[in-house]
Amino acid sequence: MKGMANMMKQAQKLQAKMMKLQEEMAEKTVESASGGGMVKVVANGRQQIVSIQIEKEVVDPDDVEMLQDLILSAVNDALTNSQEMVTAEMSKLTGGMNIPGLM
Repeated sequence: MKGMANMMKQAQKLQAKMMKLQEEMAEKTVESASGGGMVKVVANGRQQIVSIQIEKEVVDPDDVEMLQDLILSAVNDALTNSQEMVTAEMSKLTGGMNIPGLM
C-alpha cells in the first residue's frame, strides 16, 4: 500500500508541475516568417497566434493569392515551432518518458 501511496503522491506532483508548465507556455512565444521576412507570425505555447505582421511591400491587390500563401506558410510554421517548444519542455519535465495524452 505504501508503494501505491507514494506513486499517487508523485503523480500529483507531476500533475502540478505540468499545470505550471502549461501556464508558463502561454507566456512563451515563437516567431516564424515567410517571404524573406515580409510576413511574420508569433504564436504562444498554447498554439494560439498572438500577432501577424505584414510588410506593405507584399500587399498587392493584383496578387492576393501570394499574400495568402505567405500568411498560411508563416502561421503553419509558427504553430509547428510552438508545438515543438511545448514538446521539448514537457520532455524535460517527464524525463523523456512518453506519457500518452500529454503531448
